[in-house]
Amino acid sequence: MTAAPPDIAILLEGLTKIYGSKGRGEAVTAVDHIDLAIPRGSMFGLLGPNGAGKSTTINILAGMVVKSSGKARIWHYDIDEAPRAARASIGIVPQELNIDPFFTPRELLDLQAGLYGVPKRERRTDEILEAVGLADKGNAYARTLSGGMRRRLMVAKAMVHSPPVLVLDEPTAGVDVELRQHLWAYIKQLNQAGATILLTTHYLEEAEQLCDRIAIIDRGKVVANDTTGALVHRIDAKSALLTLAADLFPLPPALAALGFETAGPAQIRLHYRPTATRLGDLLDAVHEAGATIIDMTTEQSSLEDIFLQLVGTDAQPG
Repeated sequence: MTAAPPDIAILLEGLTKIYGSKGRGEAVTAVDHIDLAIPRGSMFGLLGPNGAGKSTTINILAGMVVKSSGKARIWHYDIDEAPRAARASIGIVPQELNIDPFFTPRELLDLQAGLYGVPKRERRTDEILEAVGLADKGNAYARTLSGGMRRRLMVAKAMVHSPPVLVLDEPTAGVDVELRQHLWAYIKQLNQAGATILLTTHYLEEAEQLCDRIAIIDRGKVVANDTTGALVHRIDAKSALLTLAADLFPLPPALAALGFETAGPAQIRLHYRPTATRLGDLLDAVHEAGATIIDMTTEQSSLEDIFLQLVGTDAQPG
């Protein structure tokens, strides 16, 4: 009897990877006791600056890096106790473009499906090529494909065995905007059909739009793990841009004392904390200063703000 799908698609408990230990030079901890539970069916973002440990974590799940300690489970399977079943439950799109240049995309997908033991009658080669926008390149040699096409072919290879978990490590790097949107439309379809997606990306806006949950790691440790909405609202900061009927210069002292500043002709801006400030009181102060408001826009803190607050202003996601 087939086991019921687990509530947690990927479970990491104390996952640790140390390089250079046991007398082989200075020890470097790439992954430092990570605890992470990725719910089945989620679109989960794993973010962090370059060198934070994201790719090492993914390579442990892929069986390409041996962990130093801790546990990792994919679907129902511990990666140590049932490595073949664990790897069959996951499809991984690595950052590196690793494609044999002398095969066509169709041949590569068929070969990959054969390696996973997918019977010929169950292979979805044409469907997958169509989904990633390579249907017209199915019989072209891989060496003739552009960088963006090769990236999409890597995504296709990861999907040949219909894994319940798909890991995408910077999948849209080097892919133009139109193709990126096409790719994400298909990934969303997979997610809506029940696939669990683990994504790393250096496009923070992309992660904010796509992911329902996000974990941020820095120096091998998890520094945040929450729903995307909760993370974005963690920073208690907003800004308001007011457009006035007439120029307000010089800025009245009462408004300057509240934190208003001139933003342009007939425009003033204020940065404020929503939990400590009533916007209505601020608007009343503008009216009391003799100004008429004809338009207002507000901006909420973004995932980028959270990222920089947690890992430092010099950090670059990647």
